[in-house]
Amino acid sequence: MRLEKCWFCSSTVYPGHGIQFVRNDAKIFRFCRSKCHKNFKMKRNPRKVKWTKAYRRVHGKDMTQDSTFEFERKRNRPERYDRNLAETVLKAIPKIDKIRVTREERHHKNRMKGKKEKLQKEAAKELEQSISLVKAPSALQKDPSLTLPQKIKVSVSQRQSEDNNAMEE
Repeated sequence: MRLEKCWFCSSTVYPGHGIQFVRNDAKIFRFCRSKCHKNFKMKRNPRKVKWTKAYRRVHGKDMTQDSTFEFERKRNRPERYDRNLAETVLKAIPKIDKIRVTREERHHKNRMKGKKEKLQKEAAKELEQSISLVKAPSALQKDPSLTLPQKIKVSVSQRQSEDNNAMEE
């Protein structure tokens, strides 16, 4: 079973799924879903569309250089079947996946390292700039005009309500 990669978003295309587009020069483009195919037909660049793998790699959101990516690469050279080799490869796959996942987590952690401090600095700066909008609770108790007005009840006389009814007719 051969798993292909979507030309636009780089996700896996399973057999019997997706769309194939063959250009006049016999270049084959495989797409995982119609969304990718439509974006390709609109001549959009995958590196500029935010939800694609190419965008994430170009903008430093995903890892680009790692030795674990070598195992995913497509190889066109056929290999002679060796039972021992197949057994060692099958044992190595979970270890490689675990290594890749830990490296991705470390990459994400390093990317998000300064975010909390940055948000706190922005909040402090905004508060400093607009401190005049924020009043202390003690000031609200001393001067009740600073609070929002409560609902005001207005009494309507019988004569005014009759006049309104006459206007409606």
